[in-house]
Amino acid sequence: MNKSLISITDYSKEELLHLIDLATYFEEHPEPELLKNKIIASLFFEPSTRTRLSFETAIQRLGGRIIGFADASVSSVQKGESLRDTITNISLYADLIVMRHPIEGAARFASEVSHVPIINAGDGANQHPTQCMLDLLSIKKTQGTLENLKIALVGDLKYGRTTHSLAQAMSNFNATFYLVSPEELRMPPSLIQTIKDNKLEYHELKDLEEAIPQVDILYMTRIQRERFADPLEYERVKNSYILKNSMLSNSKPNLKVLHPLPRVNEISIDVDSNPKSYFLQQALNGVYMREALLAHTLGLK
Repeated sequence: MNKSLISITDYSKEELLHLIDLATYFEEHPEPELLKNKIIASLFFEPSTRTRLSFETAIQRLGGRIIGFADASVSSVQKGESLRDTITNISLYADLIVMRHPIEGAARFASEVSHVPIINAGDGANQHPTQCMLDLLSIKKTQGTLENLKIALVGDLKYGRTTHSLAQAMSNFNATFYLVSPEELRMPPSLIQTIKDNKLEYHELKDLEEAIPQVDILYMTRIQRERFADPLEYERVKNSYILKNSMLSNSKPNLKVLHPLPRVNEISIDVDSNPKSYFLQQALNGVYMREALLAHTLGLK
């Protein structure tokens, strides 16, 4: 199969499960020549640490080569070149493009003008499908299943593209959602509608401690300063939720704490040593899942 990945909804439930199996395979069976003679363009118009470096690690582990940039200011975008021209030209040099962009819908547009598949590495406050896929892998590894779980999405549910993608994906698996946020950062109505359309149970809460004893997965997110047009609005909500180790004392034995990272102060350092903390392992899972996504998108697996 040779198609772009722009939104998590581009994949069926069966494809989601296939990719989890494929990532598990790559963890156990490295294939250092799978991408031999393949060139992957890595175009990051917005800052990234884990997404960019885990993609680059995945490409090199599979034997591929990388071109691109980690800062758009060193490209001709700085001279006023359009996204259309950037993508159409670079797609002549590479077999696949991995792209992060600050504008919602940029990845979809890129896929329409590119000569090769696009993998969306995050487009503004819209979608982050590859993060979602590694989240699903992490949930499956820690819970043994994706079905019938209770999951709390906490923090910035309005602008948080990781929570948008995960809510859509977990709607395939009969999840119960606890949506924990300040009033100003509630989940967008369109995503609430997705949950309703799938006839799933959900609860909108403001109190994090009310949700913790109920759930199997606690998915923390940072309040994203870069998404706020009004700095005062950010200041009002930036410390809305801070998870402390003591708050996990009444949680389920199987609970795992996930976070797409970077962390600011929404998870205290004392949580890191708790066995229920999983976000460092979650970040490593990104390498295996991105290997799977590269292979799948190029039609190699």
